[in-house]
Amino acid sequence: MTAGKETMGEQPIFTCKAHVFHIDPKTKRSWMSASSAAVSVSFFYDSSRNLYRIISVEGTKAVINSTITANMTFTKTSQKFGQWSDVRANTVYGLGFASEAELGKFIEKFQEVKEAIQAQQCGATAKSSNGSGAATPVASATASPLLAARAPAADEPPALSPAQPKSENDELMVHQRAHSVSSTLQGGGYATVGRAPRGPLASAGAPPDASNADSTEQQLRYENDRLKLALAQSSANAKKWEVELATLKSNNLRLTAALQESTANVDEWKRQLHQYREEVARARHYATGKGGDANEVEQLRQRVAQLDAELTQKNEELAQITKSKKSEQDAEAKLAQSQLELALAAQDGQKQVIHALNDQLSRQIDELSNIHREINTALQT
Repeated sequence: MTAGKETMGEQPIFTCKAHVFHIDPKTKRSWMSASSAAVSVSFFYDSSRNLYRIISVEGTKAVINSTITANMTFTKTSQKFGQWSDVRANTVYGLGFASEAELGKFIEKFQEVKEAIQAQQCGATAKSSNGSGAATPVASATASPLLAARAPAADEPPALSPAQPKSENDELMVHQRAHSVSSTLQGGGYATVGRAPRGPLASAGAPPDASNADSTEQQLRYENDRLKLALAQSSANAKKWEVELATLKSNNLRLTAALQESTANVDEWKRQLHQYREEVARARHYATGKGGDANEVEQLRQRVAQLDAELTQKNEELAQITKSKKSEQDAEAKLAQSQLELALAAQDGQKQVIHALNDQLSRQIDELSNIHREINTALQT
């Protein structure tokens, strides 16, 4: 068994593909790509030292070499991205997966490894408290204790031993309160493996709860700025609709002026026709009284008929122009009025929603500030 253990050594227990990122050591607020493409990321178990590590190698460069501890927390910050902080390496690792399902498998394996480590610590604590110095028999020297963590032995208690320090219990209570408030504020947008979530830009050297509070405050400020931008855009849209309404009113005035001009032209044509008819009547009277030429009378009759035909044509054209312009004018006015009413209603609704969200964000920021102070007080004590 010992020889086999020495030859086998560290064995992989899970492998996946992902893009690897490191937190910027200068700003602690942006990511740097550690791999040029998706590389293999593997969980390894060292049976000789009972250690779990996450290792990823690109070419001859190790882009991830992280020893997993019971206090580590893996945080899902988006559908395909997650991160964890390694205090020993003084950095934050980020993984970008091709699908949400692959990220879910990685999260499950991370949780299984943590549970196995916690089970080992519980077993060691229970044995030390009972004063037992005997070693536990091992069925396989190279087997991972993940299966053993799922089905613990009868002499290993599932809960932590009372010998655990009080400061660790206090820290766990603070973590749980911060986790509850963060879950309420984010509305389920983040899935966290471990005790408390961490922001995507958390510093590796900062306390987990303080970095979580800072990240949540930044998220709330970002949402507030985005709502202000939406309000400004809504106001700009309302101004644009007002300009379009003024343009439509101007067009309406021009159409009204054209209609009035057409009406004046018709009145002029009617006046000219009346004059022609008077001239024809005088001509007829002259021809009857003087016994004028019959050909001249016939010409005057033809002229009168021609003028009547022109007048009828002009009346028809005027009626068509008046009808078409009036219908266009009414349609444009109704469309502009409806669009303006919709824009104003949408603006009012957006203003109400934004005011409500601003009030809610203000309350949440106040609550978060109080929790932040409680966390700092608990960490200082």
